[in-house]
Amino acid sequence: MTRIVIVEDELDIASVVQDYLRHAGYETEHFADGQSALDHIVATPPDLTLLDIMLPRLDGIEVLRRARERTSHPIIMLTARIEEVDRLLGLELGADDYVCKPFSPRELVARVRAVLRRTAPPGERSQARQGAPGLLLDDVHWRASLEGTPLNLTRREFGLLQVLSRHPGRIFSRARLLELAYDDTMDVTERAIDSHVKNLRRKLGAVTPSHDWIRSVYGVGFAWEAPSQG
Repeated sequence: MTRIVIVEDELDIASVVQDYLRHAGYETEHFADGQSALDHIVATPPDLTLLDIMLPRLDGIEVLRRARERTSHPIIMLTARIEEVDRLLGLELGADDYVCKPFSPRELVARVRAVLRRTAPPGERSQARQGAPGLLLDDVHWRASLEGTPLNLTRREFGLLQVLSRHPGRIFSRARLLELAYDDTMDVTERAIDSHVKNLRRKLGAVTPSHDWIRSVYGVGFAWEAPSQG
């Protein structure tokens, strides 16, 4: 699973970011000061670091400067300082992207995905077995297969499958699915979720017609239904 380090001393912000990234399928670690984060990412570089600038013990610019001497993994800077000189300094030191506070958590997840796609080695596929044996999700290219059969999903359908399958049995309301599955919700409504779920069921059912993977909960929403064992 893709591992992301969050370096942020404002615990409420860190908590929200962790929640969104975990629901997007990423493993997260949090550090509240620059020195501890630097020691960790140099010793065991993650797949990506989200790095605040204003930090105790060691500020984010210095963490970036020292980290770049030892590791080339992607780093996205988070900051409330919007002056152009800060942005240029961060990028010149090797930051891969720069996000200013306040930011939308969904936009941040989209930036993370974009940077990971851009920095992934050619041909690399980030796949994980999720939700049930035989289900593979490629988070980098938004592809999925079930029992070796490609599902040919749209990005909207893939987002739903990603959220539902990683939390078997958990009931999600349409509003919550809209929030977690899509980075940009401007052209998606809660009722459009029904259409995407219908299409997703059809594509899953074409591979395993004896099992309905997505359970409707009347008046509430949808849940991922893993097959019973035995």
